[in-house]
Formats: sequence, structure tokens, C-alpha cells
Amino acid sequence: MRFYSGLAAVDHGEVRMESDSGSLIVAVMVAVFGLVGLFLAAGAADDEMYVFGFSLAVFAVCFDFGLLKRHFDLQDAARAAAREATHV
Repeated sequence: MRFYSGLAAVDHGEVRMESDSGSLIVAVMVAVFGLVGLFLAAGAADDEMYVFGFSLAVFAVCFDFGLLKRHFDLQDAARAAAREATHV
């Protein structure tokens, strides 16, 4: 019997997590945008560019934390499904 929960496949009580490389690529790309935002804010000649650069960096941090939360939520859901599948 096999259950699918997000990215995890549960097979007879055994949890096999499949790699989600797309999220990793997006996280790295957003982190680079955050660093670019910090450089924009550091070298800003006017207030608008400072606010834009700082906002971009804050968005990147929040987005990456959201991806981390999603990853661990899917991992917890897979473990819960594995426990339910083996529960008699």
C-alpha cells in the first residue's frame, strides 16, 4: 500500500523523501536577490533606492524562511502518514 503526501512517498511504514531541487534553486536565487538589495541599500544616493534595496532584502529573508517552513511541514506530514500507515 502506498500513500502520497506532498513530496513524500510512504511505503509500508518506510518514508522515502524525494529531493525537491526546484525549491533549493529558488531559495538560492532569492538569497542572491536579497544580497543585491543590501548592496543597493548600502550604495543608495536617495531614499527611494535605500527603501527598495532594504525591502528586497527583507522580502528575501521572509521568502526563504517560508520555504524552510514548507520543507519541514512536508517532512512532518510524511512522518505522520507513515505512523498512520503502520498503525494497527
